[in-house]
Amino acid sequence: MRWKVRIKPRLLGGLRFALLCCCSLIILTQVNTRAVSLAPLPNTLPPPQVHPLPPTLANWQDATNSGDYFDRIKQPNVGHLLWSKFPIQVYVERPIDGNKSEEWIAAVLGVVREWAVYLPLQVVDSSEAADIKILRQAPPLRQGLLRSRSGESTYELYNRRDGEKTVLSHRFAVYLNPNQVGKYIPATARHELGHALGIWGHSLLETDVLYFSQVRNPPAISARDVNTLKRVYEQPTRLGS
Repeated sequence: MRWKVRIKPRLLGGLRFALLCCCSLIILTQVNTRAVSLAPLPNTLPPPQVHPLPPTLANWQDATNSGDYFDRIKQPNVGHLLWSKFPIQVYVERPIDGNKSEEWIAAVLGVVREWAVYLPLQVVDSSEAADIKILRQAPPLRQGLLRSRSGESTYELYNRRDGEKTVLSHRFAVYLNPNQVGKYIPATARHELGHALGIWGHSLLETDVLYFSQVRNPPAISARDVNTLKRVYEQPTRLGS
């Protein structure tokens, strides 16, 4: 996993910044993890707070006591990258590419339904209205990163107006390499959407969806994945405040 930080000057509701970070999945390779400190944010940010769990996640119980990998999750300066406004709006790009396009769309929508068991998700037609955009595009080129990447998730911070209040918010773009085929299409989508939903880190077990590398036999969402997701959503964050 590699972490990239870019600061772009932008005036958004009195907060002059945009923060872009990414998490990548490398095809069939082991990747060293390196953390880069995020640039300091303005002092006007709200204090961290804990948001109520959505019922779908609050009611989750792991009968197998499988544990989690919460200790592997990175917390940016704004707190954990969780969502507090539901349903989370998800846009799935609909490329025009014959049968390959239909296969890709069906696979990705299937993955959205899988994660929707644990968090309220809604597929929307407008990319502008989406909280998470899933794109059939090769991950953007990154300086110093030459190996092939099957997918990448990036997020950006911005200010959103909510009535009389200004709320610190984030939005995600998920890039899925169009060269993926067969079972690796949903495998990559499942992994990257897990990042976008709040699991900003990787597991060390290949039976977890958020394992740090693509595997020959991609797993389904594991109890450890959901346990980790639930622990993330129990943490304080500045997002949504």
